[in-house]
Amino acid sequence: MYESNFNRIEQKYLINKTQYTKLFEQIRKHIEKDKFYSAIICNLYFDNENKDMIINSLEKPLFKQKVRLRSYNVPSITSDVFLEIKTKYKQTVTKRRTKINLQEFNHYLKTKEFNHQNQIMKEIDYLFQFYNLKPAYFLAYDRKSFHGIENKELRITIDEKLRSRKNNLNLNEGDQGEYYFKDNTYIMEIKYKEALPLWLVNSLSDLKIYPTSFSKIGSIYTKDLEADLC
Repeated sequence: MYESNFNRIEQKYLINKTQYTKLFEQIRKHIEKDKFYSAIICNLYFDNENKDMIINSLEKPLFKQKVRLRSYNVPSITSDVFLEIKTKYKQTVTKRRTKINLQEFNHYLKTKEFNHQNQIMKEIDYLFQFYNLKPAYFLAYDRKSFHGIENKELRITIDEKLRSRKNNLNLNEGDQGEYYFKDNTYIMEIKYKEALPLWLVNSLSDLKIYPTSFSKIGSIYTKDLEADLC
C-alpha cells in the first residue's frame, strides 16, 4: 500500500493580486510549473465534538497536528484519496500520508475497521480512537503549484477561492462552500528544506511580502465562532 513522508519548512503569506502578479514577473525565470500544476484541492478535516485539535492549533503551541482526507480535484466514490497526519514543530512540517480508496475509507469511518496494516494507517487509527475523531469541516481551494528550476525541493503554491462547508462532509459531494475572503486574497505557501534562495528573498522584500501565521481551518473555525456569537 502506498505511503509517503514529507519533512520541510513551510512559510505562508497572504498577498493581493498586484503582489502576486509582480512577484511572478520577477521570479518566473527561476521557477517552472509542477507536474500537477493546477488542481482543486479538496480536504476533509477531522476533530472531536469540542474541536480540540483546531483550538489547540490556534493557541500556537510548539507542536500541533491535524488529521485530514485529501483529494486533488473532486473524486468519485471509487477514487483513491490521501489520508494524512500533518504535524508542525516550530516551522518544520512533517506530513505522513497513505493512499486509500474513498469507499474503503467511508467503510472505516463507519466501522473503525481497516484491512491495511501499514504503519501510517495504524497511527491514524490510533488518533481516531483516542480523540474520537469525526468529519468536522470540508475545505477546498484552487491551487497552482511551482517548483524551483535549480532546486526541485523548493515549492511555491498559490491558493485562491478558499471555501468551506459544515454539511455534506464527503469529498465526492463537490467543491462548493462559503468563501472565506471577500476579495482577491491569495494564500502563498513556500516550502523548502534548508534556506530560501537569495533571488526569492530579494523579491519578497522588494514587494513587502512578509510571512504570516494563517491556518486555513483555524481561520474558518474562528470566523464561524464569531458569527455564532453575534
